[in-house]
Amino acid sequence: MATTEFAPVSDCSVGQCSYNHDHECTAHAITVAGSSGHAHCGTFIPLGKGGGLPTLHAEVGACQRSECTHNEHLMCTAHDVKIGAGADEADCLTYRAA
Repeated sequence: MATTEFAPVSDCSVGQCSYNHDHECTAHAITVAGSSGHAHCGTFIPLGKGGGLPTLHAEVGACQRSECTHNEHLMCTAHDVKIGAGADEADCLTYRAA
């Protein structure tokens, strides 16, 4: 993946997130956060009010999980990412520990 391309969020099944609209993330970009061995969506906002823009489809702007096989220079190199329930309500399901 070239440095000018970003991994898109292809699916988000977190129904309680303000940026989720019909499994589409409408945040401009998400941050994958968490701790060693665990990656969650750092952009998750569990509010009742909708957020984002209806024509926007999120990409991974930054990935803090340097131990992930898809992480290169703190950027996600996966083809796409899926966000959903894991250890937490909003985890990066594409995360793979190296």
